[in-house]
Amino acid sequence: MRPHVELIQEDDYVWHGAELVKGEGRASERRLSVDEEDGSSSLRIDFHTDWGRGPGIHHANTEYYVLDGSMTYGGREIGKGAYVYAPKGVPTDAITFAEGSRILHYREYGDAGFDSVDSLAHPRWENAREDVIVIDSDAMTFDAVPNPGPMPGLFIKYLHVDPVTGFYTRLVHAQEGWADHRLAHHPCYEEAYTTQGHMEYNFGTLDLGTYFFRPARVKHGHFTTMEGGATWLLRSDGELVNWYTQREWLRWGGEAVNYGPGGSRMRWSQSSHDLGSGPTWRSEKDLADLAASTRFQQDQGIDDADYVQHGQGVDPSLVAIAKAIDIAQLQGGHSDHGHSHDHDHGHDHSHDVPSADWGADPATLEHADERTDGNAHNWGQGRMWKAGDPVPAPIISSIPVRSRSRGRWDGDGM
Repeated sequence: MRPHVELIQEDDYVWHGAELVKGEGRASERRLSVDEEDGSSSLRIDFHTDWGRGPGIHHANTEYYVLDGSMTYGGREIGKGAYVYAPKGVPTDAITFAEGSRILHYREYGDAGFDSVDSLAHPRWENAREDVIVIDSDAMTFDAVPNPGPMPGLFIKYLHVDPVTGFYTRLVHAQEGWADHRLAHHPCYEEAYTTQGHMEYNFGTLDLGTYFFRPARVKHGHFTTMEGGATWLLRSDGELVNWYTQREWLRWGGEAVNYGPGGSRMRWSQSSHDLGSGPTWRSEKDLADLAASTRFQQDQGIDDADYVQHGQGVDPSLVAIAKAIDIAQLQGGHSDHGHSHDHDHGHDHSHDVPSADWGADPATLEHADERTDGNAHNWGQGRMWKAGDPVPAPIISSIPVRSRSRGRWDGDGM
């Protein structure tokens, strides 16, 4: 699988010689993320000379998106915003890039292999489907997203949608002031490269050239959009269903065997609230925007909780633990049974501890085929999901791969 990358500034990546098989010219690539199991890759490529190759068949579902410069496909030249989708196993026409061009390049479900062919009349691979798509995205207009979150202000340009799997690539723009005070997780992976603007969210700062790859079910959010809005090229390996969490908390701990003071034994515990204590990185405007997002929902008559920044107010993990203790006692706990345990008669004082009611059976919080399907080795792999299926809980991914110059590690990043 690909690692959880959240969040990396492209300038923190090293350059490699671009792996563009059977092409003529010089180019370098930054490997934003790579799946070593199936060859899938997300790349940023710079062309140092004119570059091109003739007709052929890609070994992966392949996408090209021009950030700067120009691309010519089948004799049609398109500048910034040019987009080509070349399905795996389908003959594609000649493609060239002008010197100095900068692009995003994606390969999905296959490697960089490329078989040259004489013409587009060459037979497709067996089971190949879809057709080549060529788009001038700069000539398109943004449409309002049907479900923009808690408030209006999200817009979209669809570049490619797979009619079978729901895999899709799109440009998304959030206008200045758009915010979402909730955390979301999805049944599919989500990745994005920032092409314009500035947004703050729980894992860091999204600005020009920042990138994330987020496996399925990793929660993320508390978005606030800065001056000028923000735009991304965003991809998912399935329909992007949003499942929201509020008043989120996490506490973990254990017993240190040899790393307490002087190498001694000690108990320790931390919570997302603990890590968020002290001066918050959120500005007053951030907090105001998140509060406005809450009010917008409530004004629509939607039952919604107020946003509380990690580290402020009462630690919700302690509240949850206190409630669990109460539940355990009500269900037959033995907090007061009339005698002391300050003695040792050599017999076992263990008691059956009742299960606390956390409100949901854990078995209902997983995909029905999570442990048995073809992706059982990969917990972060997207699964097909339809309305009525169980909604899986988020998975824990609290310290993703992140950049030296971007990304945060604090309570809000949980």
